[in-house]
Amino acid sequence: MRVCPMRFFILLSFFITSTTTFLLPAPTSLTVRSVTVSDVRCISLLYNKKKSNKSKKAAPSKGFGAVLKSLTPTFKYTGTITPHPQSPTRTIPDTVKSNSLPSYHKTSIPHQPNNLPWQIEKKSPQDIQKMIKAGHIARQVLDAAGRAVKPGITTDQIDKIVHEETIKRGAYPSPLNYHGYPKSCCTSINEIICHGIPDSRLLENSDILNIDVTCYFEGFHGDCSEMFFVGEVDEEGRRLVQVTYDCWVMAMEWVKPGRKYQDLGGIIEDYVSKEGYTTVRSFCGHGIGSTFHTTPNILHYKNSEPNGTMEPGHTFTIEPMICEGTNKHVTWPDDWTAATADGKRTAQFEHTLLITEDGCIPLTGKIETSMKQEWEEKSEVHKGFWMGTTQK
Repeated sequence: MRVCPMRFFILLSFFITSTTTFLLPAPTSLTVRSVTVSDVRCISLLYNKKKSNKSKKAAPSKGFGAVLKSLTPTFKYTGTITPHPQSPTRTIPDTVKSNSLPSYHKTSIPHQPNNLPWQIEKKSPQDIQKMIKAGHIARQVLDAAGRAVKPGITTDQIDKIVHEETIKRGAYPSPLNYHGYPKSCCTSINEIICHGIPDSRLLENSDILNIDVTCYFEGFHGDCSEMFFVGEVDEEGRRLVQVTYDCWVMAMEWVKPGRKYQDLGGIIEDYVSKEGYTTVRSFCGHGIGSTFHTTPNILHYKNSEPNGTMEPGHTFTIEPMICEGTNKHVTWPDDWTAATADGKRTAQFEHTLLITEDGCIPLTGKIETSMKQEWEEKSEVHKGFWMGTTQK
């Protein structure tokens, strides 16, 4: 998913490559001169020069009280989930070929094309075949991780499964070292909207969990996520997940050449609003291919952004994040984990989609051995595995 901040930051970030999140902000259609690092430094120098040296005060002495205060946590976590110790970052063996290692695997800085919002890459038939492989691997890995979900397992153990299953298939776990992210997948529990970092917390009975898996294989990414129930989940939690799944399928079923990407958000928001839920505005879906996150930006709420028109050969994700309460979020001190501001629960699903001549198919679609979930059986939008609006 991509981060979608306020419009000023959307515009500014279009010209400055993001280095702190998985996702880049959606730009606007206005045209301004590019802001450079030099510009930012100049602004900083001018601001600092305005401060009079006479106004500087001597730094207070650091007594025992000051040291004790500095050791006291000041961040207020909004719900029941708090960070736990993490294991060391996992390594990539030499068995993964160089063409399946993304540009950022050592530097942490991905190549990011500067496309306008409506400039969307059309994949060639050869590219599509490679994306089919990457998507299939991501599906197999996500299924393996999902089968391990139960009370008492840690999210770090789930990350280990994701890492090993990805490597076993000759692929690279795309989140690993992407802008410095320390793990091979994201595990978001209860009030965590996205980017939860796997750690030593034990999953508990009644948790709801999203596992987000992306795999990079032979130059292309496949991205998907799914919800899982941990033990017995209350009726309210089950309903939240059902509504999230149904709005997601409704949006995917609407995808067709000639339609506007901006209209997907209205389909999602209209459905969840009448069910009493909210849809997150700070993060969005994204184009995907040889680049992890690119155009188009898929906003999951009503909008009029100039995000382009759907055409055969486009590949992108739809991944609504639906909340029991507010759609506002807070970011943990780790600069990754996003939690609902009121501590209430949230749910999400995601596929990598390919637009065909008359509809779309999920490149990360379920396979014969995939788990059939409760919400797939109970859905009034589509029962069973959703495999797209066209078959190829």
